[in-house]
Amino acid sequence: MKLIVDLIYQSGFQGMRYSISNTAEYGDYITGPKIVTDETKKAMKKVLSDIQDGTFAKDFLLEMGAANKVHFNALRQQAVEHPSEKVGEWIRSLYSWSDDDKLINN
Repeated sequence: MKLIVDLIYQSGFQGMRYSISNTAEYGDYITGPKIVTDETKKAMKKVLSDIQDGTFAKDFLLEMGAANKVHFNALRQQAVEHPSEKVGEWIRSLYSWSDDDKLINN
């Protein structure tokens, strides 16, 4: 994912599409509109509105303070247990780098 984002940052969507395989480029054209629908755009606008009007910040501060991170920690645990984490772990194991070579240690 980082490679794709880096390519978009460096040269826009056209440059990213030039740099990926024809299969991936075709998938972008065909699949993107199926995922980014009018409903998705409406949801993204609502999220942006919540950020702009302070709703997100208010909820976040409440969660980090008085709510003692209960919901946050539950969401974190759900993310850890998501099947994509197991698949990602397996895929990363196929690469040549080892745990000692990680760029990020947190």
